[in-house]
Amino acid sequence: MKTLGRWIKRTLAAVALLVLALLSPVAWTEVNCQGQPQDSPFVSSLGAPWHRPESRTLMTYPEWHIVHAYEDYAAVIAKGAPQDYDFVPAIGQYWGSLCTLTKAAAAHGGADGPTRQMVYIIGVSFTAELLAKAAYEETIGRLFTLLRGPNRAPLDDLSADQAARYAAFLSQVPWYKWDFPADKAALIAANTGTLRDQERRFALGAEFTVKSYYAKAIGAAVAATGQDELRMRVIVTGLAPDVLAASPDVQIIALHPQGIEVETPRYAAFTDLARAWAAQGAQFVDIAGNDDILFTALSDQPLLPGALASYPRQGHDDTRHLVLVKVADLAKALTDRALQIEHIHDY
Repeated sequence: MKTLGRWIKRTLAAVALLVLALLSPVAWTEVNCQGQPQDSPFVSSLGAPWHRPESRTLMTYPEWHIVHAYEDYAAVIAKGAPQDYDFVPAIGQYWGSLCTLTKAAAAHGGADGPTRQMVYIIGVSFTAELLAKAAYEETIGRLFTLLRGPNRAPLDDLSADQAARYAAFLSQVPWYKWDFPADKAALIAANTGTLRDQERRFALGAEFTVKSYYAKAIGAAVAATGQDELRMRVIVTGLAPDVLAASPDVQIIALHPQGIEVETPRYAAFTDLARAWAAQGAQFVDIAGNDDILFTALSDQPLLPGALASYPRQGHDDTRHLVLVKVADLAKALTDRALQIEHIHDY
């Protein structure tokens, strides 16, 4: 009994240390990442229900960093092996970008409590997931890759395809709506019985099982608290109302002295709309009641003047830049041939 008691105490101590380690970036961010508040003279023409906090444009990026990490991971394993992905740097970039953006958000109203809680929860979850994957893929996964030899197994290619489709899905739909059981079933169906396929079926099957249960829990929590708004209001000039109304999923709301108020979808769909409108000569006056907006851009340059942060993309030969501009300057950025606008971070 004494031996059992000692093992229980050691296990509890190990768990406590792990929890503290996972929470340490949260404490570090709270202590070291505070900015200077500033007043904004901008007055929006949009009503209160459609006026979203401006700091949200900055604080939405950490969640998108996770989306980009999955994109990079898919690109890496499409040609290589999971252990070729740099898990720890991806974690460091999450917390580094969160610190930079938390400081910047202070000048735009600051990040509210629920937003900070959200980015901390997903950050800790992301950190735990990547550390677990790194621990496995750098050891057991690496061993089975060596035993496999230079030729890829069928489940290597299937898992790369699943990762790519999952990353694309995340650009518009919350992760917890992904069909993880279907991915697990596909692994079982495609398993050829080789050593590597057996290992991939077991390892990824276990991962998908855990994620499916976690997704159900998150989905239930979201259903209880309410889902984030999927649409927003924008004021645009430079295009006729019929041109705007012909765009997918866009509704004309009102005409203002400043421009035309339209209702649009959010996320990746809005980025596509904004890009198309800018190419036709549109100018943006007000987006969700704000006059500052963040976007990410890709270029072959390691640094971009004026960018809040720049991160090289794994599995690609370019760099992602985080850029904050005035809404009035967004159309110019979208039509700048030197920049490849990746995503506009709405609110």
